[in-house]
Amino acid sequence: MDLKLAPIIPTSTRLAATCVLVVAAFFAGCTSMAPGYRQPAAPIASAYPADAPRTDGALSGAVEWRSVFSDAELQGIIELALENSRDLRAAVLRVQEARALRGIQRADRFPNVAVSAGGDRGRTPADLSILGRSTVSSAYQVAAGVATWELDFWGRVRNLDIAAIENYLAADAARRAFTVSLVGQVANAWLVQRELDRRLEIANRTVGSREESFRIFKRRYEVGSGTQLELMQVETLLTQAQSLTVQLEQARATNRHALELLVGAPIELPPRTDVLERDDEPIRAVSAGLPSDLLVQRPDIIAAEHQLRAAHANIGAARAAFFPRVALTGDLGTASAQLDGLFESGSRAWSFTPVISLPIFTGGRLRSNLDLAEVRGDLAVANYERTIQAAFRDVADALSVHHYLGEQLNIQRNALRALTERARLAQLRYESGAASYLEVLDAQRDLLNAEQAVVQLQSALQSSRVALFAALGGGALGSGE
Repeated sequence: MDLKLAPIIPTSTRLAATCVLVVAAFFAGCTSMAPGYRQPAAPIASAYPADAPRTDGALSGAVEWRSVFSDAELQGIIELALENSRDLRAAVLRVQEARALRGIQRADRFPNVAVSAGGDRGRTPADLSILGRSTVSSAYQVAAGVATWELDFWGRVRNLDIAAIENYLAADAARRAFTVSLVGQVANAWLVQRELDRRLEIANRTVGSREESFRIFKRRYEVGSGTQLELMQVETLLTQAQSLTVQLEQARATNRHALELLVGAPIELPPRTDVLERDDEPIRAVSAGLPSDLLVQRPDIIAAEHQLRAAHANIGAARAAFFPRVALTGDLGTASAQLDGLFESGSRAWSFTPVISLPIFTGGRLRSNLDLAEVRGDLAVANYERTIQAAFRDVADALSVHHYLGEQLNIQRNALRALTERARLAQLRYESGAASYLEVLDAQRDLLNAEQAVVQLQSALQSSRVALFAALGGGALGSGE
């Protein structure tokens, strides 16, 4: 139902009407129907589990990412990825999209003022003219007016604007979360590349050693001082090492392609075998701090909270839709029957049309819109709490993995020392005739596997630090990228 107030206002009351409108505009939006926002309690423990020992290092939120990723080559690749990643570019564009949508919504809080000019000239035939003769009339006007400006008494427009702001902030936090994820993926792919370099170097060295052994045993067999069985055993060792080398070459090429896709540009990666030699390089450990720190460090939690705030604002907008809406339309200008009389004295023209619209029957649309907004609010709460729980698990997992990988690496290094000595003794026993070459075969096969396992654990230990850095929110990463 629309109630239109006729634009017949006595001159003596114009000033009073103007004052009323100014006051109404001032108080518009002062009332909000949105429920009061209270941050939900974090559904996690106050400390990380006992099986997730803390790591030593600076707090993640207080460090700059370059101090964590200390290798100069890795820093350069990460910076290249931040500049060229198409996925990150899409995330940035989504932020710009959300900002533009917020600008569109914000515009509804202000009157739309436009200037218009027009003219009309027409002939009325005699049988339609009240004067009984044909007439030619003209009308010209120039005016500035306000087109349907809603006085936001109940906060509907303001809550929609707040929701748009929160959605924009959520999109920006999601962009930061993707940045952290991208850096973690690049660092892990780079670690795998360097792991494969080291494993390939060990495999190539083993192939060279076994080729020499095969040459010696083949010569022995040719002169009759060796058996064919021994020759076949040596050749088996050689082909196993050669097969491993080819597999590692293939894996290295595939991983390089994946890394270049992440980076978004071709990269130069000459082989390096020194990256995993020290446990504190190239990724340094960070301290996890307290679980409560996640609420201000993890971009995905920040994004979820902004989405929760947006849902609260949408509930306020849905509630306000039940109340009357007051909109103003008006213009002020000049009009004349002659074009040259537009700006003469007495040509002023104006119109003022307030409209009050009160919903009476909408078929349940408003009630359903409110129900939808409230359900989405509950979903936002559930998503927020689930995001916190997932973040807590990510950190606990990363801490546990880092701890147990360190223990596994120490054990595997001890095993490597034992297997190295075993291979040496087996070779001596064979050369002295105290054992068959099968004993040497088993010892060398186990030694190669142990050398490969040590490198893999070194890489996994570094990767767990990347996972911990990302799980803690990426520190200073993403704030200015």
